[in-house]
Amino acid sequence: MTPTALIADDEPRLRDELAELLVCAWPGLRVVALARNGREVVKQFESLQPTVCFLDVQMPGMSGVEAAHHIGRRAHLVFVTAFEHYAVQAFERGALDYLVKPVQPLRLADTVSRLRERIDAAVPAHHSEELLRQLTHHLERSGRPPGLRWLRAQVGAALKLIPVDRIDYVRADSKYAVVAWRNDEGAVSEAVVSVPLKDLLAQLDPGQFVQVHRSAIVNLGSISHVVRGSNETADIHLKGRSEVLRASRNFTHHFRQM
Repeated sequence: MTPTALIADDEPRLRDELAELLVCAWPGLRVVALARNGREVVKQFESLQPTVCFLDVQMPGMSGVEAAHHIGRRAHLVFVTAFEHYAVQAFERGALDYLVKPVQPLRLADTVSRLRERIDAAVPAHHSEELLRQLTHHLERSGRPPGLRWLRAQVGAALKLIPVDRIDYVRADSKYAVVAWRNDEGAVSEAVVSVPLKDLLAQLDPGQFVQVHRSAIVNLGSISHVVRGSNETADIHLKGRSEVLRASRNFTHHFRQM
């Protein structure tokens, strides 16, 4: 019998990327459902009864862990998380399968190997309600870490994975946003992300990134100095960059103590 899978993530591109990686890692697997949140997971699981569910831990509304409570032992579960510093310990303590975003092919291959062994040997799903309760408790106590860690951006014909802490600033560009960042060698570069500026701002760590203009967000750690203007605006000078960002009067309060 052909094994089937459900993939759940609130970011469409991440769902599609995991599906593509699974084509290579597990040619015999058939992805039968893609879900955006826990409620869709529950609905599609009951309809399709997939063999394996790849569940993003944090999704709006019902989370992946909450959806896993509903699924129980009726499917093999793999949790996907962007927050390895706090979540991985909980997964390992409970001997639960997990993947860390961005998903790496070698790590996925290890997970697939374990899943295939269990399925071929007809070993039932090994997680328990108690393990899921412990995981939920651990995640609630740890709290959700602030902001994104990675951005996927278009650079020419290539798709780049940009660490958020290397971003200097972001500016609006029509329906999209342009990210100004530094590569491994420290060279400055720009890339386009297909996310509106206001949506991106909601996902970034507010302790690290602030809006300084209706069309610009800056990384506080990238600021060299700020020069206040006479009309309640300010010029933001960046470390190692020639461009100067203008902070409008609605946002200069971020720099009153600088």
